[in-house]
Amino acid sequence: MRKLLSTKYSAGAFNTAMLALRLGIGILMINHGFQKLTHFNETVNNMPSLLGMGNRVSAVLIIFAEFFCSLFIIMGLFTRLSSIPLIIAMLVALFKVHNGDTFGNGETVCLYLAGYLVLLIVGPGKVSVDGMMGK
Repeated sequence: MRKLLSTKYSAGAFNTAMLALRLGIGILMINHGFQKLTHFNETVNNMPSLLGMGNRVSAVLIIFAEFFCSLFIIMGLFTRLSSIPLIIAMLVALFKVHNGDTFGNGETVCLYLAGYLVLLIVGPGKVSVDGMMGK
């Protein structure tokens, strides 16, 4: 019981937690990107134009973030850099698609956003390609 209430943690526990976070949000988000990639024409038609870039460019950027950046996060490669497009994508989804509804339809987006912010601040942990390369 004492261990459960302790605020101390080991390096192994931290690295395991970061691996679980990376795998969890990476695998869940890559599914969204894969669906958009395989149904590209539908995605383009349903995608709002972001900053006047047009539907096609917006769709390509969102697919890049959700599929390819998620793949990098799962591997732990360029983790901090890969989290930036995902943070932007989640902010766009929250405010453009869900109209800032953080406690309603945008709740899942907020959870993803929180995970990506943690990865940006803390990094991938040692059990990652970045960690093995010493970055």
